Amino acid sequence: MRLLVLGTGGMAANHVQHFGAIEGVEVVAAVDVDAQRVHDFAEIHRIPRTFTSLAEALAWGEFDTATNVTPDRVHYATTLALLEAGKHVMCEKPLAENYPHAEEMARAAERSGLVNMVNLTYRNVAALQVAREMALGGSLGCIRHVEASYLQSWLVSKAWGDWANDDKWLWRLSTRHGSNGVLGDVGIHILDFASYGIDSDVLRLSARLKTFDKVPGNRIGEYELDANDSMTMSVEFGNGATGVIHASRWATGHINDLRLRIHGDRGAVEVIHTIGGTSLRVCQGQDVDPGAWTDVVAPPVPTNYQRFAAAVAARTPVEPGFRHAARLQRVIDLAVQSDAERREVSVPA
Repeated sequence: MRLLVLGTGGMAANHVQHFGAIEGVEVVAAVDVDAQRVHDFAEIHRIPRTFTSLAEALAWGEFDTATNVTPDRVHYATTLALLEAGKHVMCEKPLAENYPHAEEMARAAERSGLVNMVNLTYRNVAALQVAREMALGGSLGCIRHVEASYLQSWLVSKAWGDWANDDKWLWRLSTRHGSNGVLGDVGIHILDFASYGIDSDVLRLSARLKTFDKVPGNRIGEYELDANDSMTMSVEFGNGATGVIHASRWATGHINDLRLRIHGDRGAVEVIHTIGGTSLRVCQGQDVDPGAWTDVVAPPVPTNYQRFAAAVAARTPVEPGFRHAARLQRVIDLAVQSDAERREVSVPA
């Protein structure tokens, strides 16, 4: 597999490191509109060719697969161009800024027959895979209630740097720069964490979004700080379970924490994933009456990068694909609508 890296900021180094460690994968080129940045990136990661536009890279064409690590607002046009050129694509989340674009991308991928994946990275959490197996296997009984949260503290902590002086954080706070706020940035992760964990999509939802004052005038340079900072969502899943899903960048004490609790009528499972590690515990069988929990060790699972590379080699579909990501984007768009109209909305089938 000859891989092109499109975009060299943010997560790009992660992609190169993971793909570069897979046998049979060769990172052959990198693209970025900033000539100095792409040159420096290629030098660090020993990538032989660089381009300052996707058009130049496509004209060269000596790659079969691309990983799209551009900013959210760039995913749509660049991914469609890659598919049109016959290239398999992994795209960073979210797939697009809105559902109509995400739907168009999903249809284009399906028409092409090419391998496509959205890098919902928390599929790599082994404990989530065990929790899903328990939910699907019936050991928890009928799923009744789900709790899911994604909590970050980077607006109140400098653990990841000073957001007020760094473009890589500031754009995430500005709708004009393509951000859907915490809802679009990490809300998509926790929606996937919950719906994948119980293998059921959101059927109905009621959402509330909040943007807090951060600086006088809520503007820093070219960035108007108007994207949502916290979101809460009450949901009903297709399998009949109810749930509460929330996310925030103001979660003091939580640098980057995901939590999922799945409650069934015969048992429950809890996954907690933080930068310090992951825990998995269950309550079932004779432990249900006393409410006792047992820690469980989850075996390692392949990463998204490994599964994508294997799918390209075998020319087989792989999840999470563009269609799944489009469904998640529809939920995100409807959450914005729900908040604006202050009512519950249904997700079309």
